[in-house]
Amino acid sequence: MTRELLPTASGRRTLRAVVDLLRPHRTLAAGALTVMVAATGVGLLTAPLLGHLVDTAAAGRADFAAPVALLGLVAVVRGATNAWGLALMSRLGETALAALRERFVERALRMPLERVEAAGAGDLTSRVTNDVSVVARTVREGLPELSRSALTIALTLVGLAVLDWRFLLAALVAVPVQASAVLWYARRAIPVYAAQREAVGAQQHQLLDTIGGARTVRAFRLGDEHLSRVRERSRAAVELWLAGIRLATRFFARLNLAEFLGLSAVVVTGFWLVRDGSATIGTATAAALYFHSLFNPINAALALVDDAQSAGASLARLVGVADLPAEPEPERPAAPADASVKIADVGHEYLPGQPVLHGVDLSIAPQERVALVGASGAGKTTLAKLVAGVHRPTRGSIALGGVALDELGPDATRRAVALISQEVHVFAGSLADDLRLAQPDADDEQLRRALAEVGALGWVEALPAGLSTVVGEGGRRLTVTQAQQLALARLVLADPPIAILDEATAEAGSAGARELEAAAANALRGRTGIVVAHRLAQAAAADWIAVLDAGRIVEIGTHDQLVAADGRYAALWAAWSGSRQR
Repeated sequence: MTRELLPTASGRRTLRAVVDLLRPHRTLAAGALTVMVAATGVGLLTAPLLGHLVDTAAAGRADFAAPVALLGLVAVVRGATNAWGLALMSRLGETALAALRERFVERALRMPLERVEAAGAGDLTSRVTNDVSVVARTVREGLPELSRSALTIALTLVGLAVLDWRFLLAALVAVPVQASAVLWYARRAIPVYAAQREAVGAQQHQLLDTIGGARTVRAFRLGDEHLSRVRERSRAAVELWLAGIRLATRFFARLNLAEFLGLSAVVVTGFWLVRDGSATIGTATAAALYFHSLFNPINAALALVDDAQSAGASLARLVGVADLPAEPEPERPAAPADASVKIADVGHEYLPGQPVLHGVDLSIAPQERVALVGASGAGKTTLAKLVAGVHRPTRGSIALGGVALDELGPDATRRAVALISQEVHVFAGSLADDLRLAQPDADDEQLRRALAEVGALGWVEALPAGLSTVVGEGGRRLTVTQAQQLALARLVLADPPIAILDEATAEAGSAGARELEAAAANALRGRTGIVVAHRLAQAAAADWIAVLDAGRIVEIGTHDQLVAADGRYAALWAAWSGSRQR
């Protein structure tokens, strides 16, 4: 199936987004520019002072003290103002980047999960990791360097004109070569870097698929096929990266040629001006030093074209997501009357002509607990996602508390329904902060009550720092059972009227599963619960059970009724309970 990638902004829209981000910080930008200009202007005094020393030596005089002292003062003042200017420039860039990050995360978190699934998780994760890193590195390193280089180039050319306009003309000999190099590189680099970003996204998507489905891959002996896919997409990403390196190498070769031509022209011009008495040796030396001092800023500025192309491609991908419109909310959203769920004649297709659900009808009363049972691929998870509002049914309707999902709106649906799958995430930070994602204003006592509700308070209080223990990436590693208990504790804190557990105990071992089954039962107390049952002990404890097969409900009843009916559920129960006894 072809992935529908998340949008990428056009170059014009990306530039407009940058302007919009900088507009609120005009004063800071003006201050940074002023200080950078002062630092660059002070630095330009070095070449004339050195030229003065050359003239002094050529005249046979020895009064070097004053020029040398001035050189030292120039160095000190330039260093101080340059550091100040770079600090202001970095603050400007980081402030704008922070605003872009916040907008990106806001849109990403509110993006329909159906849209994320259509693009593939790798597309979004590559943007929030690789693309953000590229833009952040450019803001921290490239933006200050580019600003300093551009000012140095502009003011140095002015300095050459002040020495003698003919030195400026000689220096401009390098410009056509440099301009043609930039145009040549830009035409080729933009599509390469854009393709590189997409290739990295495809690579991450495949890695997530392979690692996330490792058990299924092993069970069906698909390891070689998945390794081949990972290898193929990794090779594509590497080849595009090498193509970028080759382009950059050829680009710098052209810049070196421009340096040679420009410096040669300035030196020859100096020779003729000194020969006819139009300039002193010191002035010619200052002109040569001026042009030589352009090597680093010109190369840095043009080299930043490479970073700019890469950052521009990444920025366009971030702006593309940040510009996504919010999910439409109904003008007058209705409020659910209760925690009932009504599923009427629901069918769903991920691809046209390939239905995965057919005419499903279910009516769940408030605070009832229903188990969805069936073989893999029967449609249990799809039905759970439809109730949670992750997908919209292709036909039929779903109502929560007597209100159709379309009339309820995305925000109200999220408040009414919580979906917990077997793939939970432990966020980096303190355990208390991880829990407060569900209820930001919860105090420590409320957190402890939620943990106690799901049987996690004992091991949390045994941690060295208790609720303050850092977990997630870079912190304490939690077991699968502990991570699921945290997810269930967040469910308790969020306190939705309807909760859906999609095989939320499937990844734990037998002992862990028993703990999680008890935790899940406590977390569902007082709520309408829909449990996609991996372990049939959960189904047996439900108020009633719906058995799905090939997208249809084939049996409905309590555990005892279905076992007595000796149908599909009875066969599943016999197989499961028999395996438990062996």
